[in-house]
Amino acid sequence: MTLRAVLLDFDGLICDTEQAAFQSWAELYASYGLRFTAPVWARMAGRRDGERVALADLSERLGAPVADAVRQGRLRRKHELCQRQALRPGVARLLRDAARHGLERAVVSSSSRSWVEPHLVRLGVRDLFGDLVVGDLVERHKPAPDLYHLALRRLDVAGHEALAFEDSPTGVRAARAAGLRCVAVPNAVCDAADLGEADLVMDTLDHFHLESELLGLEGTVRP
Repeated sequence: MTLRAVLLDFDGLICDTEQAAFQSWAELYASYGLRFTAPVWARMAGRRDGERVALADLSERLGAPVADAVRQGRLRRKHELCQRQALRPGVARLLRDAARHGLERAVVSSSSRSWVEPHLVRLGVRDLFGDLVVGDLVERHKPAPDLYHLALRRLDVAGHEALAFEDSPTGVRAARAAGLRCVAVPNAVCDAADLGEADLVMDTLDHFHLESELLGLEGTVRP
C-alpha cells in the first residue's frame, strides 16, 4: 500500500500541551477545594470545545457561573505551562524521514492557526511541514472527519495513501472516520487503553520506523 503523506495532530502529539491544559484545570479546581476528575477530562480531550465542558462542570459544582476573570486567569496559566513543553520524542525524526522519502507532511489540528503555528516555530519544526490544516478552516472539528478530509484534498492524496498520528480517542476517531490508518501515541494524561480504535498504539514515536512502514515490513501499521 503506497504511503504518500503523514498527518500529525498538534496538541498532545507534537507538543504535550494537553498535559499543560490538564494541570491548569486541576489547579483551578483545587483553588475551590475541588478535584478535577478524569471523566471530565475524557469529555474534553482532543476537542476544541473542551473549555466549555470544564466550565459547565465547574459552574455546576460551585452552584454559580465562573467569572470571566477566573477563566482568563486559567488560560494565562495554560499558556505559561505550554511554553515549557518541549517537542515530543521522535517527532522531528519522523518528519525528517518523511521529507527524505518525499512524503507530504501536514499538521491536522482542531486548534487555531494562531495557536499552532507559533508553537511549531518555537519548537523548530515549522519548516518541516508543508501545510497546516487547522480548526479555522472547517465548521466541524474532531471527532468529525472534516479536517482530515480537507487535508487529503489539499494534499491531493487518498485516505489509504496517508497515515495519521494522534494522541487522543477524539483524534483517532476523526482519522479513522476519514478512512486513514492511525498510529496513536498517548500523551501524559491519556490512558493508552482508550486508544483501541487506532491501528497501532505506542508509547513514543521513537519506536516508530517509517522505513519499515514504507517497505511493508511486519510489525508496523496493519493495512
